[in-house]
Amino acid sequence: MFQGVYTAIITPFSQGKIDYDSYFHLLDLQIKAGVDGVVPCGTTGESPTLAHEEHSELIQKTVQHVNKRIKVIAGTGSNSTKEAMELTEQACKDGVDGVLSVNPYYNKPTQEGLTQHFLQIADHSSVGVMLYNIPGRTGVMLSIETIQKLAEHKNIVSIKEATGDLGFMARLKAILPKDFTMLSGDDNLTLPLLAIGGVGVVSVVSNIFPASLVKMVQLWNEGKIVESRELYYKLMPIFHSAFMETNPIPVKAALSWLGLCENNLRLPMTQLSSGPASEQFKKLVLKLREEGLG
Repeated sequence: MFQGVYTAIITPFSQGKIDYDSYFHLLDLQIKAGVDGVVPCGTTGESPTLAHEEHSELIQKTVQHVNKRIKVIAGTGSNSTKEAMELTEQACKDGVDGVLSVNPYYNKPTQEGLTQHFLQIADHSSVGVMLYNIPGRTGVMLSIETIQKLAEHKNIVSIKEATGDLGFMARLKAILPKDFTMLSGDDNLTLPLLAIGGVGVVSVVSNIFPASLVKMVQLWNEGKIVESRELYYKLMPIFHSAFMETNPIPVKAALSWLGLCENNLRLPMTQLSSGPASEQFKKLVLKLREEGLG
């Protein structure tokens, strides 16, 4: 169901509030670049710092502004199953095309707890559910056996794989149903994942270079492997630098350098540290833009 390039879109802030003018402009740029969809209220969107009212409003306004031009997969995960169910139900009412549900963080449930958590969410969803397996953020990892069991539910249709373990992804891909899609949760593993049968990426870097990510995946799908690989390696320094500090700190800094939003984050997130590494990142972003990458 879900394949291609989905941008894990940032949430711009100004004077402590969501800056919808900048946000709508960013959405329009994503649509123009040809991405398959956007993912509001994810990690990159600083969802843990959004009030419940802001969370629901942001999803609602995203759906309204996008107006079916691309897909909207709303982040509705929580470490509380009840809260995740409620967020999912509300997002479905607001007209999203899918929901992204992250592993419950902090409480570190067992595999049985994870199974029951996601099945409850899927039961309360009227759209496709994309699992989000990211142990580095959540402290718990979905096992292959658990994902296989969850994939039997008609509403659980995809996974954003961010374990960073390509071997795990290959073993998982080998046993999943053919219509169950796997997307990379790490920009730098997009091409390797495509090579083993993945179908796309939920990207952070596409906030900055959406057209380039779209082109890279399209070239691969067209069998133009060499050209796709060349673009992949050209973007590799960006893939690295975009995670020099905790996401979305670097990507928000980059968008501010391009004049697309204010460099404002909500605590406990802080602005990108100054120094040689951040200066090099800035020079690289501006250089690639000057070379026509977008």
